[in-house]
Amino acid sequence: MDSSQIETGVSSISIDEKPTSKKLADGNYDVVVLGTGLTECILSGIFSVSGYKVLHMDRNSYYGGACASLSLNQLYEKLKSDSEPDSAKLGRSRDYNIDLIPKFILSSGNLVRILTCTQVTKYLEFKLVDGSFVVHGGKPHKVPVTPREAMTSGLMSLLEKNRCRQFFSYVQDVAVGDPGTFGSLDLKNNTMRQVFEYFGLRQETIDFIGHALALYKDDSYLELPALPTIERIQLYANSLARYGHSPYIYPLYGLGELPQAFARLSAVYGGTYMLNRGVDKIDYNPEGKVCGVYSNEEYASCRFIVADPSYFPEKAKPVGKVIRCYCILREAPPHTKDASSCQIIIPHRQVSPPRRSNIYVLVLSYNHRVCPQGFYIALVSTTVETNQPKDEVTPGIQLLGNSVLEKFYSVDDIYEPLESSHQDNIFLSKSYDATTHFESTMDDVFEIYEKIFGKSLDVSHFSAESGQK
Repeated sequence: MDSSQIETGVSSISIDEKPTSKKLADGNYDVVVLGTGLTECILSGIFSVSGYKVLHMDRNSYYGGACASLSLNQLYEKLKSDSEPDSAKLGRSRDYNIDLIPKFILSSGNLVRILTCTQVTKYLEFKLVDGSFVVHGGKPHKVPVTPREAMTSGLMSLLEKNRCRQFFSYVQDVAVGDPGTFGSLDLKNNTMRQVFEYFGLRQETIDFIGHALALYKDDSYLELPALPTIERIQLYANSLARYGHSPYIYPLYGLGELPQAFARLSAVYGGTYMLNRGVDKIDYNPEGKVCGVYSNEEYASCRFIVADPSYFPEKAKPVGKVIRCYCILREAPPHTKDASSCQIIIPHRQVSPPRRSNIYVLVLSYNHRVCPQGFYIALVSTTVETNQPKDEVTPGIQLLGNSVLEKFYSVDDIYEPLESSHQDNIFLSKSYDATTHFESTMDDVFEIYEKIFGKSLDVSHFSAESGQK
C-alpha cells in the first residue's frame, strides 16, 4: 500500500503533514475511527488486520458506545442519576453487566462468520440461549425446535401444521442462487404475501413464520420479493441445526465484550486506541475531502473517517425511535419453563390495540454472568409508535410476572447517514435498531466497507493470520 494515498470508493486522497501542530499519537494514519460501538470496532479490526494504520478514539471512558454493558452503578448513573442502587436488595454493582442494546447472536449469522474468520472467538466465551418463545393467545409458547415439539405445540392446529410442513419442506429445498429450485414460484418477483397465499397459510402462522423465524419487526416484508425472507428462514434453521436446541448464542459478561474483543484484534495488528478523547475539529483538503482530525490541540492526518452518527449529527437523519426497558427480576418470567435465558416475541397483532411493530423481551441470568446468582435481567424493547412510549412496552413488562425489583427506561433516536454523507470520505454507521439480532448491524458493516473500498468484504477469504491487503 502506498503510504501517501489510499483507494476509496470515492477517490484517491493525498495527505500533507501539519508541522505546526503537535502530533496526536503517531500523527499519521490511514483511518480514524470515532466511537467504540460494535460496528466501529469490527471495521477497526478488519482495517488493522488488512494492513491499514488505525487510530481509534472514543469520547467515553469505556468501550462499547451505544452497545456497552454497564454495571449497576453505571446504569443508575445513566438512567436514574437522582438515586442509588440498594445493594442489600439488588446485590453488588460489579456483578451486573447490563446491555444497553438487547440482542442475541444467530449462531450461523454473519457476526459469527466474522468472529470465526478473524479468530476473535479466542477472546470470548459463549453459551447457548435456552429457548425462544412467541406470544399467542396471551401467553408465551415455546418456538418448536424438534418435530415432536412441533406436533405438540399449541401454536397452530393439526391441519395448519400439515400446511406448514409443506411450506418448510419447500423452503429447505430452495437454493437461493438456483431459480430452478423455486418450483412454480418466482421468488425474485413474487411477494412473500403471495408465497404464503400459495401454501394456504393462516394469518397466525404467517405471523409466527415472519416474526419468530424470519425475525422481521413489522409486516413491511410481505409486500417485498420473497427471496430475502426465504434466506432469513434458512438462516434461522441453519442456526438452530448448529447446536441442536437453540439458534442463539450470547457471550459471557454481556455484549460489551464483543466490541472490546474486536478492539483487541485491532490493537494486536497495530491499531492505536484512545478512550476519554473526543475530536475538536475536522481538517479538510482543498478538494473538500477529510485529511485529519484535531483533539486537544494535537493533530493526526488520515485518509478517511468511520464514525457513529453522534459524532456527525449534521450528516445523519432520524428515522425513528426505540424504547428499551431494563428490568431486574427475582424469578424467571412465567410460562418460560424456568429458562435461564430466552427470547419472547410479542407479534404486533397479539397486542390490543394492534401495533405495527413487535415487542421483544430478552431474558438473561447468572448463567451468562450478567447479574448475581438468584437474579434475572429482562430487556424489553420496541419501535416507538406513539407519544407514550412507556405504555408501548407495558405488554412485555406484564409477561415478567410479579418479581420485578427495578425498572429503567430509555428512549433513543435511530439515525441513518444521509445519502451524501460520505462524499468527503467520512463514513457513518447506523444506529442500532429494535431487532433482537445483529444481522442488520452486519449489513451495515458490509455496506460501509463497500463504500470505502469499492468492493465487497469477502469474509470467507478473510484470515487474521495472513491478512488481506
